Amino acid sequence: MPSVQLSPDVQASAERYRTLLELNNTIITHLTRETLWHAVSEILRRVVPMNGAAITIYNPKTDTYRYLVMESPVSSDHFRAGMEFKRESSMSAWVFDNKRPVMRQDIEAEQQYANDQLLLKAGIRSDCIVPLIVEGKIIGTLNVGSTEKNQYSESDLELLQEMANQVALAIVNMLSYEEIAALNARVERSAERYRTLLEINNAMITNLTHGDLLRAVSMILRRIVPLDGAVITLYNPKTETFRYYATETSLSTEYFRTGLEVHRNESMVAEIFDNQRGLIRSDLAQEQRFPNERRLVELGIASYCIVPLIVGGKSIGTLGVGSTKKDQYREEDMELLQEVANQVALAVTNMKSYEEVAELKARLEQENVYLQEEIRSDHNFEEITGNSDALLAVLRKVEQVAPTDSTALIYGETGTGKELIARAIHDRSSRKNRPLVKVNCSAISAGLVESELFGHVKGAFTGALDRHVGRFELADGGTIFLDEIGELPLATQVKLLRVLQEREFEPVGSNRSIRVDVRVIAATNRNLQESIQKNEFRSDLFYRLNVFPIEVPPLRERSSDIPQLALFFVDRFARKFGKNIKGISKVALDRLVGYSWPGNVRELQNVIERAVILSRSSVLELEPDLIPVLAAAECPSCGETSGSSEQPDRALLIASTLEEVERAHVLAVLNQTKGVVEGPKGAARILGLHPNTLRHRILKLGLKRSTYHAS
Repeated sequence: MPSVQLSPDVQASAERYRTLLELNNTIITHLTRETLWHAVSEILRRVVPMNGAAITIYNPKTDTYRYLVMESPVSSDHFRAGMEFKRESSMSAWVFDNKRPVMRQDIEAEQQYANDQLLLKAGIRSDCIVPLIVEGKIIGTLNVGSTEKNQYSESDLELLQEMANQVALAIVNMLSYEEIAALNARVERSAERYRTLLEINNAMITNLTHGDLLRAVSMILRRIVPLDGAVITLYNPKTETFRYYATETSLSTEYFRTGLEVHRNESMVAEIFDNQRGLIRSDLAQEQRFPNERRLVELGIASYCIVPLIVGGKSIGTLGVGSTKKDQYREEDMELLQEVANQVALAVTNMKSYEEVAELKARLEQENVYLQEEIRSDHNFEEITGNSDALLAVLRKVEQVAPTDSTALIYGETGTGKELIARAIHDRSSRKNRPLVKVNCSAISAGLVESELFGHVKGAFTGALDRHVGRFELADGGTIFLDEIGELPLATQVKLLRVLQEREFEPVGSNRSIRVDVRVIAATNRNLQESIQKNEFRSDLFYRLNVFPIEVPPLRERSSDIPQLALFFVDRFARKFGKNIKGISKVALDRLVGYSWPGNVRELQNVIERAVILSRSSVLELEPDLIPVLAAAECPSCGETSGSSEQPDRALLIASTLEEVERAHVLAVLNQTKGVVEGPKGAARILGLHPNTLRHRILKLGLKRSTYHAS
């Protein structure tokens, strides 16, 4: 069968429809702009001369045009995908407004717009521009260009318009596809964000310590935000500093450590804290403004994102993340970090409350244990007994120093009652409703003395399983009594000096200072001046302690108080042991008064306790063979009889009863005050009694105004 020869017009028409069909198939199978434009460009090259091509899309909000896709013969900052241009600068705007195609055979001769100069510079000499129309609505233009003049014909323009009608529909579908993909991405990011916030919320519930909390938060954040370090800072308005509450970093540095304090003038966080707005540094080396930022650059931090911690509308600190790479954070990262910070702020507030409650509970428990020990302990005596001039001189000093809150240093031999004087100072001060915490410096080993005085944190040393509240923290608001201060190690003396000067200290193993309000009363039986010369005691600490020295006299210098003290102890131990003892024999009293008492009041107490245990009568006697310590004592009234085998006549024993001693003591005080009972210098104040109670005692003892020196 002979072949049929088709006319050129029929062949051209067939080629056109084949091209349009191929373009249609291409549009159906390519949904992304890159693959779609690549396929469309290949088809365009086969049917029209083309050295460059572009699709422009109109944005009604900004009244501008944007290159959706671009193929340029040269590399240009203008002719690239995403570039925007104004309507008055391009022929594309005319095509868009008039919905009519344009063909220019010589752009150089026909140029009218600013973009035409750019086309010529890129080498384009002729072009065709056709509108992209979908359902009667124009969305942009399809542009093709050639480096040669007179390259396009009317048939090329018609074919381009038909192709543009298909491309327009593909672009609408493609943009919808991209919008759906972007929406899906946003939904996924939103879901990931909520998933992250939920995980962080769970982490906060299960982690009650600040270190564990930030570690858990950092692990979760790393999945969605790049970070090489994270830090929570809390603001201290008293010192105007931001303290690193918790840190987490992969950097090898000692700078990022919990407890570090940075003054508000040295860091950007102050601005974030004050304005309650987050901040991003994309290139910290170029954007740094504060000393702390310079230190971060030195450590290798290139970018960071910091947001405020806000609770109830009030800033409490900041949460920040940093990276060793530039441009690591975007606005959406800061938004997510702020949402995390809102949770962290509440968790930190609850955590601080939890820690404060735990600390208060531990402190109250230890204070209770301490007070229970004080109650159970057997003090030398419960009140100061005696009216000798030496003792009264000490009590006058106590009255002078007690209300001043000054540091006092009590001197005296062992057993003289230095602790009792310290108690008297505390009880007459404004701190009397807070505890008097006693520390015997000689009874604590050198390795534990700092922990006992200043406390320690968990893990400070082997065996430190929990936080220990030290005696200084326990005495906050009250008084601490440092007995045997001369036995304190030199290393601890340095730390004690800081507490006296700065009113703050650091627990063992901690770098966080604790401020306390404590009055210090020290006591010693050593000559501290000699200890200073032997380099056993610091001179600066001595002068800091020796603000108000009080010397407690030994018992041998207040022998007139011995009968009263002896009867006091007799009554105390008789009740304790269930004995019916009403007084002490005259011989026994003479022996007690005649002894030098190197152990002072403590020794007297022990002697009376033994005598009460051994006594079998209602009148206490001190037999030399039963109380060997008094055997060598000089006894003025029994010196001759003590060596005789003949027992003293019972009729000669004169018993001093407690009532007689009490009567003599009250009478002596009334004589001293010239009969004044009430007031700051009255007898009731000296005796530690209520005025009405003293008046009742005076009547009971049968003391009349004629029996004492009434004014």
